[in-house]
Amino acid sequence: MSKKPGRPNPLAAAQRAERKRKIAIQVGVTAVLVALVAAIGIGLAVRNSGSDYEGAVPAAATDNGAIRIGQPEAPATVRIVADMQCPVCQLFEADHGELLRQSVADGSAQIEYNIVGFLDQMSSTNYSTRAANASYCVADSGTDKYQDWLEVMFQKQPPERGAGLTDEELISIAHEVGYTDPAVDKCIADGTYEGYVAAMSDEALSEGIDGTPTVFVNGEQVDLRFNQQQRFDTAPLADAIQAAAGR
Repeated sequence: MSKKPGRPNPLAAAQRAERKRKIAIQVGVTAVLVALVAAIGIGLAVRNSGSDYEGAVPAAATDNGAIRIGQPEAPATVRIVADMQCPVCQLFEADHGELLRQSVADGSAQIEYNIVGFLDQMSSTNYSTRAANASYCVADSGTDKYQDWLEVMFQKQPPERGAGLTDEELISIAHEVGYTDPAVDKCIADGTYEGYVAAMSDEALSEGIDGTPTVFVNGEQVDLRFNQQQRFDTAPLADAIQAAAGR
């Protein structure tokens, strides 16, 4: 049975008008939020591009901010993105250090160390950035002792949530491995390359690298894994180097 239409209801009309007003407000708010998110994304993209960095650039740094060890004509290029505050990076160095040294010595690989400042929040003194700055400072004085410096730095890695090593301790480690040029001391104490560290860390993030260690051989990421003793299995990296070297 159909119903006959009744007289207009003023209350219903008012309710419909109120619903329309709320919908209009919600649409407007959504548009503002979308614009805000887009603006934030654009801002992050600009920040991550590193294109506006105009500060001091380390003489020893490659175009991607790495410290290169070994012969440029080596068939394999191993790129290691690491953070000096990262405990897993410490373990990676302990397990792979000899392999990396031997690969440089026999000419099968050159090693590019990208030391980043991802973990500043894990210390009260921005230790990650300060240690990465020290990396550039010592490398500018020569790269022949750089892997020795890395080994000692990881051996003396401070615990997370602490103050990190002081600048004086960083300078002492540099001296310990043979970096005695006063310019190195000044570079560490002044934080000469801290701005560059921030720019290169942003560049790494813009590449999609958001964890350390991340390792590549000739541009291909290596699938790092642990063995039954919860140490790094060195086979994946060793195999990737050998394959790149045609051996």
